[in-house]
Amino acid sequence: MKLQAYVRKGSFYEAVVEDGSDIIFIVDFEGTIRYHNTAVFQTLGYRPKSLNGRNFFDYILPETVEELKRQFKKSQQRAYTQNIEFQFLCKDYSYRFLEFNAINLKHKEGLDGFILDCRDIAQRKENEAELVRLQKAKEQFLANISHEIRTPLNGIAGMAGLLSQSPSPEERETYLNAIKHSAENLKLIINDILDLAAIESGKLTFEKIAFNLKDFLPSLISTFMYQAREKKISLDYTIDENLNKILVGDPVRLNQILINLISNAVKFTHSGSIKVFCTAEREVKGICWVRIEVTDSGVGIPEDKLNTIFESFSQADASVTRKYGGSGLGLTIVKQLVELQKGRITVTSKVNEGSSFIVLVPYGVGKKGAMANTSPKNDQALKAVNASQLVVLLVEDNDINRLYAKSILKNWQCYTDTAENGLVAIEKIKNQAYDVVLMDIQMPVMDGYETTKAIRLMDAPMCDVPVIALTANATKADVEKCMAAGMNDYLPKPFTPDDLYRKLFIDQKISPKQKVKSKSPVVIPANQLYNLDYLRSVSGNNEEFIREMVMTFMQTIPPVLAEMKQALMDSDWPKLARQAHQIKPSFTLMGLTELRSSILFIEENSKASTKLDEIPEAVSNFIIQCEAVIPELSKEVMPGAA
Repeated sequence: MKLQAYVRKGSFYEAVVEDGSDIIFIVDFEGTIRYHNTAVFQTLGYRPKSLNGRNFFDYILPETVEELKRQFKKSQQRAYTQNIEFQFLCKDYSYRFLEFNAINLKHKEGLDGFILDCRDIAQRKENEAELVRLQKAKEQFLANISHEIRTPLNGIAGMAGLLSQSPSPEERETYLNAIKHSAENLKLIINDILDLAAIESGKLTFEKIAFNLKDFLPSLISTFMYQAREKKISLDYTIDENLNKILVGDPVRLNQILINLISNAVKFTHSGSIKVFCTAEREVKGICWVRIEVTDSGVGIPEDKLNTIFESFSQADASVTRKYGGSGLGLTIVKQLVELQKGRITVTSKVNEGSSFIVLVPYGVGKKGAMANTSPKNDQALKAVNASQLVVLLVEDNDINRLYAKSILKNWQCYTDTAENGLVAIEKIKNQAYDVVLMDIQMPVMDGYETTKAIRLMDAPMCDVPVIALTANATKADVEKCMAAGMNDYLPKPFTPDDLYRKLFIDQKISPKQKVKSKSPVVIPANQLYNLDYLRSVSGNNEEFIREMVMTFMQTIPPVLAEMKQALMDSDWPKLARQAHQIKPSFTLMGLTELRSSILFIEENSKASTKLDEIPEAVSNFIIQCEAVIPELSKEVMPGAA
């Protein structure tokens, strides 16, 4: 009853209308304000009753007044109007976005006026504007990035086509350099996208490695020298003697920061010079603050753009991307990498005078001798690890990736077997001892995770073979999944020969196992070599079918064995591989498991021109056992045969 009395008395009016958060105006059809509540003061800054008698339209953004008057006219024909947006002049002379719902008093009370229930939508409009800005930036980014990806892809495809037209040695060199340059550009763009994704997902990790700036800065600068000379600009650097010390941090990320800054400087400088200054800002309690300044005399950055150049998908101007290319992510990544290492980056610039980017990053100070030997690889280093005796199984389903990795290993004179999926890899590991397995992850039939798990369930010593993942997915979660599957380490794609060398011989210290000297082959009784259970199973124990299959085998194998002998005498390894491949399926049908392993070894190594010193003995033993098993098989189909 108390509540009902409260309603009858109208006391709720003060709580709902007068003290409510919504702004309430009562205006006549001409726009004269007859009433407004106290919420006007909190939102717009006007004291109570101070707007009474004023015209509502005098406070509307001038260029929108006529449109709002038209809305008023339409509202006079309706009992209720919703969601009309407008901008109202505040006491501080700024305009604020509001939205009203109008109740037409003519329909209820016969009065020429409206009750305007207004809400502050300034934050909503800001959010909408920001969403539009971001959407446009991302659309621009996608347009830029699709162009930037297509350009090197077109270059690679075009140059590859020209290479197939028998060019001269000079042209061939030009085309190959163009392909390499395009591939590097494509790699940089894709790395930018992947790095930004890793940073924004919080999955980027930093190493703590001992390094010295004097070891890698000269070679980094040299990579830009060709471009600088081509543009006739000077590129130089100085390293303060106080920085000739062992620093502890992530040199790869520092390298990435400098590549972005120096490449930008080269890109936007058309005359003059680029200088890189490295100094020790200060050293406190074992922490050295390294200051790196990259200064150029390039086109410069407009003052109003200095605050946006570090934003994702942003460059100083859309025309910059069209003229100079790039993903628009380089400086975003630089800023993130610097700040994630508890550093900071600043920029000063003047249009047509140049820019100066200053990076300040704290690094630990290490002791002398703390640095690992990461010197460039050479023939002596490869001989020291005995790489020519290394037996590697490369498990990779992509033809180009397989060719690339195999070519690197071939240059090191490693013995390399290949498998196009995990199932083939398992079969090979059962029949051959390997020093290391390089394992792709995404493969048909059996992927890298399942293959590694299966290897770890094998008998010793097969289960102990080191497995290194070759993966395009190198997030923290992917790495953890590799380790959980039983892999020893991982190498992210794309990788360089140096990356693979470091992973094999420095990180994992892979070396050839002590090989057991060849023994005389174990001769298995011919009647134990074959097993016709498979044929019986697939034929429903049809004796006629089994007899025909065995007779066909007995007729077709001897001529092929003769061809294999001839190919071996001629050292015609491709022909030997083809002959072995031709008869391989027949050995599965006959249950000739031991002989099938031999033919597999002959086929793979003849095809790859590996283990050529072992192939003659393998072929000889294979032919001897085949010639022994054929008479035994004849007894199966012709019991009276001698």
